[in-house]
Amino acid sequence: MTPTGTPALLRAALNAAERGWPIFPLRPGDKRPAGHPERDCPRTGRCSEGHRTPEQRATLDPQHITACWQAAPYNVGIATGPAQLVVVDLDIPKDDEDTAPAEWAGMADGLDVFAALCERAGERLPTETYTVRTRRGGQHLYFTAPSEKRLRSTGGSLGWKVDTRAWGGYVVAAGSVVGGAPYEIVHDAPAAPLPAWLSDLLTPKPAPTPMPLSELSARMRNATAYSTTALRGELSKVLSARQGGRNRAVYFAAYALARLIRTGDLTEADVTGELMSAGQATGLSAAECRTAIRSGLVRGGAVEVSAA
Repeated sequence: MTPTGTPALLRAALNAAERGWPIFPLRPGDKRPAGHPERDCPRTGRCSEGHRTPEQRATLDPQHITACWQAAPYNVGIATGPAQLVVVDLDIPKDDEDTAPAEWAGMADGLDVFAALCERAGERLPTETYTVRTRRGGQHLYFTAPSEKRLRSTGGSLGWKVDTRAWGGYVVAAGSVVGGAPYEIVHDAPAAPLPAWLSDLLTPKPAPTPMPLSELSARMRNATAYSTTALRGELSKVLSARQGGRNRAVYFAAYALARLIRTGDLTEADVTGELMSAGQATGLSAAECRTAIRSGLVRGGAVEVSAA
């Protein structure tokens, strides 16, 4: 047990480690990891064999934790992947202008959206688990990760104001204070297993097999071998884009292919149709694809901006 006389942040760090959750220091009063970013790594000391990320540095060692938190009033970060956790982050709007998109119209915050997701799945809201109130009034619902999967963090893929933290991410632990506001435990219970339906939603879908060049050429009347190869390359980039970067991949693909539309090697309809199919195959909505494609083609000079 952690001694009651222990300073609050050290106590928070040791309490998280006692639960089996590897931790690392965050900057005092902040949510950002302490230490240097990879771009400034000196490649010496602990990084002599390559930059060590916060996820790699996270520890359960009470002696190391005690020495670290006695040196400075660090906040506490939990490395969710090594902790075998999936944390559902239910956020609240930042201001009055931060309103739900059309798909989630009428929803007030991430909790409303998550409740709607549960209802769609025919499941009850899984609130009987370790829960932390964030400094702004949102909630972190902690779940144990499925052993047969290696789920990664997501940003908004489940819905508006609903993120998840797993491999590749971290959460601010209870007891930390950011901007003068604390992270507080509101339901002190063991982390429940991640519901199967939620695990399925978070499991990445396999990328579609790239279309053979011959088939792609047959679908486009005037395409040259060069333009078909270029299109195939951009489609492959979209299909292999990781979650969080898929919208940008569609945008940059449209921008790159705009040159071939200007030279007449490809038509706007061909590019738009193929990028729409590829983007939606990765999980983007039709509206997201259309917006990204349009923006890329406009920037690439293949489409003129209509007057208002």
